[in-house]
Amino acid sequence: MRILVVNVNTTDAMTEAIGEQAASVAAPGTEIVPLSPIFGADSVEGNYESYLAAIAVMETVRSYEGDFDAVIQAGYGEHGREGLQELLNVPVVDITEAAASTAQFLGHKYSVVTTLDRTVPLIEDRLKLAGLYERCASVRASGLGVLELERDPDATVEAIAAESARAVETDKAEVVCLGCGGMAGLNERVVERTGVPVVDGVTAAVTIAESLVRLGLSTSKIRTFAPPRPKNFKNWPPRS
Repeated sequence: MRILVVNVNTTDAMTEAIGEQAASVAAPGTEIVPLSPIFGADSVEGNYESYLAAIAVMETVRSYEGDFDAVIQAGYGEHGREGLQELLNVPVVDITEAAASTAQFLGHKYSVVTTLDRTVPLIEDRLKLAGLYERCASVRASGLGVLELERDPDATVEAIAAESARAVETDKAEVVCLGCGGMAGLNERVVERTGVPVVDGVTAAVTIAESLVRLGLSTSKIRTFAPPRPKNFKNWPPRS
């Protein structure tokens, strides 16, 4: 089984870290292929960057040479999953939805701890669209930008753990979801601080994707995610 794990930003170090985290839970025989978008921003922290990333991720997957059995979109609260589902005949799993759906098996309410406050509405909207918001206790911001997550690991862990503790104590969350692909690997420290299960969207997405492939299931092609109709595209793809 081969799973493409596509980062939504162009920072290769983050793509590498996401790939390593995905591979750490992959079953024997599952090949994880981490990919960076062929164009876009070095971090995705707003609507403009997110819509651009959606196009970049779709084009990156569309131009991938080789077979694959599933795709994971490794961006928390980002746009584009629906377009991938139209384009592909294999399962497409978004880490936002993977984390939240997994959390619902583990407790009554979950909270998401993410990066900047401006990303909170994007995550809330994605959870509402997916029908996963009803059991969300809160979406909290750590105040760290995406690229800051790697620059100062100690400060990163402290900020995320502190906000996770507030989610548990104040918002009554029973599970915490790490709300950024770049937070992969921080589970243990947050568990130590909060005492609750902590879900990383990347690893949750891998196990869900593997299960769908083994069950022989993929996206329904009736109505919503039917393949795009043939169209004449003006100046697309753009010429280099």
